[in-house]
Amino acid sequence: MTAPKNFPARISIVTLGVADLQRSTEFYEALGWQRSSASSPEIVWFRTADSALGLFPTEALAADAGVPVTGEPSFRGVTLAVNLESPESVDAALETAVAAGATVVKPPSGSGWGGYSGYFEDLDGHLWELCHNPFFPFTESGSLDLP
Repeated sequence: MTAPKNFPARISIVTLGVADLQRSTEFYEALGWQRSSASSPEIVWFRTADSALGLFPTEALAADAGVPVTGEPSFRGVTLAVNLESPESVDAALETAVAAGATVVKPPSGSGWGGYSGYFEDLDGHLWELCHNPFFPFTESGSLDLP
C-alpha cells in the first residue's frame, strides 16, 4: 500500500495546556529554551531543533479543541522526549530541569535496550523523558537522524 502524500510524516508543533502561563514560560526559559518573537500574551512559543513548543492556558486549549477540561493532570498516555548525546548530558539536563522546578519521576539509569534515560514532570504534570539512545544519531542541525 502506498502512503498518501496529503498527510506528511512530521510533528510541527506540540502545544501544552498550562495552569499558569507566566510560571510555565519562566520554567522553560530556565531550561535555556529560546522564546520566539511570535509569542503573544495568550500563547508562548519556543523554538526546538525541528519543531515548536507552545504553551497555552489549559482552559483555552480545551476550548480551542472543543473538549471539556478534565481536572487535575494525570498520566495522559503521552510523553515528550529529548534525546541527548551522552548519559552525562542526560544527567546535566535533569539537573537543569530540577533547578527550574521540575520533579524527578524516574532517575536516569541504564536500559535493557542499551540506552540511558529518566523522566521528570514539568510544572503542569507533563512527562518528559531525557534519554541517550546510542542508535539514534543527530544531524548537524540537532535533529534525530533515524535509520
